[in-house]
Amino acid sequence: MKLNTISPGPGSKKTRTRVGRGASAGQGKTCGRGVKGQRARKGGYHKVGFEGGQMPLQRRLPKIGFRSALGRRTAEVRLSELHKIEGGNVDLAILKSANLVPANTLQAKIVLSGEVKSAFTVSGVGVTKGAREAIEKAGGKVVEASA
Repeated sequence: MKLNTISPGPGSKKTRTRVGRGASAGQGKTCGRGVKGQRARKGGYHKVGFEGGQMPLQRRLPKIGFRSALGRRTAEVRLSELHKIEGGNVDLAILKSANLVPANTLQAKIVLSGEVKSAFTVSGVGVTKGAREAIEKAGGKVVEASA
Protein backbone atom coordinates (compact mmCIF):
# COMPACT_ATOMS: atom_id res chain seq x y z
CA MET A 1 0.00 0.00 0.00
CA LYS A 2 1.29 3.44 -0.93
CA LEU A 3 0.10 6.94 -0.03
CA ASN A 4 -0.95 7.69 -3.60
CA THR A 5 -3.23 4.64 -3.68
CA ILE A 6 -5.17 5.47 -0.49
CA SER A 7 -8.68 6.82 -0.98
CA PRO A 8 -11.74 7.13 1.26
CA GLY A 9 -14.32 4.36 1.22
CA PRO A 10 -17.13 4.57 -1.32
CA GLY A 11 -20.00 6.73 -0.04
CA SER A 12 -18.02 8.23 2.85
CA LYS A 13 -17.50 11.60 1.14
CA LYS A 14 -20.46 13.53 -0.20
CA THR A 15 -19.90 16.19 -2.85
CA ARG A 16 -20.91 19.75 -1.99
CA THR A 17 -24.13 20.98 -3.58
CA ARG A 18 -23.35 23.80 -6.04
CA VAL A 19 -26.34 26.12 -5.94
CA GLY A 20 -27.36 28.71 -8.49
CA ARG A 21 -26.19 26.77 -11.57
CA GLY A 22 -29.46 26.61 -13.49
CA ALA A 23 -32.80 24.83 -13.26
CA SER A 24 -31.43 21.51 -14.51
CA ALA A 25 -28.98 21.34 -11.60
CA GLY A 26 -31.89 21.15 -9.14
CA GLN A 27 -30.83 24.17 -7.04
CA GLY A 28 -31.19 26.99 -9.58
CA LYS A 29 -32.79 30.44 -9.36
CA THR A 30 -33.66 30.79 -5.65
CA CYS A 31 -31.09 28.15 -4.63
CA GLY A 32 -33.35 26.45 -2.10
CA ARG A 33 -34.02 29.66 -0.14
CA GLY A 34 -37.66 30.07 -1.14
CA VAL A 35 -38.88 33.50 -2.24
CA LYS A 36 -38.07 36.91 -0.77
CA GLY A 37 -37.89 37.64 2.93
CA GLN A 38 -35.02 38.00 5.36
CA ARG A 39 -33.88 34.38 5.08
CA ALA A 40 -33.60 34.65 1.30
CA ARG A 41 -31.13 37.53 1.49
CA LYS A 42 -27.39 37.32 1.63
CA GLY A 43 -26.27 38.00 5.21
CA GLY A 44 -29.89 38.32 6.24
CA TYR A 45 -30.23 36.63 9.57
CA HIS A 46 -30.87 37.70 13.13
CA LYS A 47 -29.40 37.25 16.55
CA VAL A 48 -30.14 34.29 18.82
CA GLY A 49 -33.47 34.71 20.59
CA PHE A 50 -34.81 37.24 18.09
CA GLU A 51 -38.54 36.78 17.59
CA GLY A 52 -39.25 39.11 14.68
CA GLY A 53 -39.66 42.19 16.84
CA GLN A 54 -41.92 40.51 19.38
CA MET A 55 -40.63 40.90 22.95
CA PRO A 56 -38.26 37.93 23.32
CA LEU A 57 -38.86 35.21 25.88
CA GLN A 58 -35.80 36.07 27.97
CA ARG A 59 -37.17 39.60 28.38
CA ARG A 60 -40.82 38.58 28.95
CA LEU A 61 -40.09 36.31 31.89
CA PRO A 62 -39.73 37.77 35.39
CA LYS A 63 -36.29 37.97 36.89
CA ILE A 64 -36.08 36.23 40.25
CA GLY A 65 -32.46 36.63 41.32
CA PHE A 66 -30.00 33.92 42.20
CA ARG A 67 -28.79 31.90 45.17
CA SER A 68 -25.28 32.65 46.20
CA ALA A 69 -22.96 29.72 46.88
CA LEU A 70 -21.57 31.74 49.78
CA GLY A 71 -24.84 31.23 51.64
CA ARG A 72 -24.48 27.46 51.65
CA ARG A 73 -21.95 26.95 54.38
CA THR A 74 -23.56 24.11 56.29
CA ALA A 75 -22.58 20.48 55.80
CA GLU A 76 -23.75 17.05 56.87
CA VAL A 77 -21.48 14.25 58.00
CA ARG A 78 -22.60 10.64 58.10
CA LEU A 79 -21.96 8.64 61.23
CA SER A 80 -20.17 5.99 59.17
CA GLU A 81 -17.64 8.61 57.93
CA LEU A 82 -16.29 9.28 61.42
CA HIS A 83 -13.92 6.31 61.13
CA LYS A 84 -11.72 8.50 58.86
CA ILE A 85 -10.86 10.71 61.83
CA GLU A 86 -7.69 9.99 63.79
CA GLY A 87 -8.14 10.21 67.54
CA GLY A 88 -11.35 10.40 69.52
CA ASN A 89 -12.22 14.09 69.30
CA VAL A 90 -14.55 15.51 66.66
CA ASP A 91 -14.97 19.22 65.99
CA LEU A 92 -15.32 21.43 62.92
CA ALA A 93 -11.58 21.93 62.40
CA ILE A 94 -10.92 18.18 62.58
CA LEU A 95 -13.76 17.48 60.12
CA LYS A 96 -12.20 20.00 57.69
CA SER A 97 -8.70 18.53 58.06
CA ALA A 98 -10.09 15.03 57.38
CA ASN A 99 -11.82 16.37 54.23
CA LEU A 100 -15.25 15.33 55.48
CA VAL A 101 -16.64 18.86 55.00
CA PRO A 102 -15.60 21.65 52.57
CA ALA A 103 -13.04 24.19 53.78
CA ASN A 104 -15.56 27.10 53.72
CA THR A 105 -18.04 25.32 56.03
CA LEU A 106 -19.22 27.29 59.05
CA GLN A 107 -21.57 24.71 60.56
CA ALA A 108 -21.73 20.92 60.42
CA LYS A 109 -24.15 18.30 61.66
CA ILE A 110 -23.64 14.58 62.20
CA VAL A 111 -26.56 12.50 60.96
CA LEU A 112 -27.47 8.89 61.66
CA SER A 113 -26.34 6.99 58.59
CA GLY A 114 -24.37 3.81 59.11
CA GLU A 115 -22.84 2.93 62.44
CA VAL A 116 -19.98 4.06 64.64
CA LYS A 117 -17.56 1.48 66.01
CA SER A 118 -15.34 3.49 68.35
CA ALA A 119 -15.96 6.13 71.00
CA PHE A 120 -15.87 9.78 69.93
CA THR A 121 -16.15 13.03 71.85
CA VAL A 122 -18.14 15.45 69.71
CA SER A 123 -17.96 19.18 70.43
CA GLY A 124 -19.01 22.27 68.48
CA VAL A 125 -20.83 20.19 65.86
CA GLY A 126 -24.57 19.58 65.59
CA VAL A 127 -25.83 16.05 66.18
CA THR A 128 -29.22 14.54 65.34
CA LYS A 129 -31.12 12.63 68.01
CA GLY A 130 -30.45 9.24 66.41
CA ALA A 131 -26.76 10.00 65.91
CA ARG A 132 -26.43 11.14 69.53
CA GLU A 133 -27.88 7.84 70.75
CA ALA A 134 -25.53 5.85 68.50
CA ILE A 135 -22.46 7.80 69.66
CA GLU A 136 -23.38 7.39 73.32
CA LYS A 137 -24.15 3.69 72.77
CA ALA A 138 -20.61 3.23 71.39
CA GLY A 139 -19.15 4.81 74.55
CA GLY A 140 -18.67 8.33 73.25
CA LYS A 141 -20.17 11.59 74.39
CA VAL A 142 -21.60 14.77 72.91
CA VAL A 143 -20.52 18.05 74.48
CA GLU A 144 -23.15 20.77 74.18
CA ALA A 145 -21.94 24.03 72.64
CA SER A 146 -22.20 26.86 75.18
CA ALA A 147 -24.32 29.76 73.98
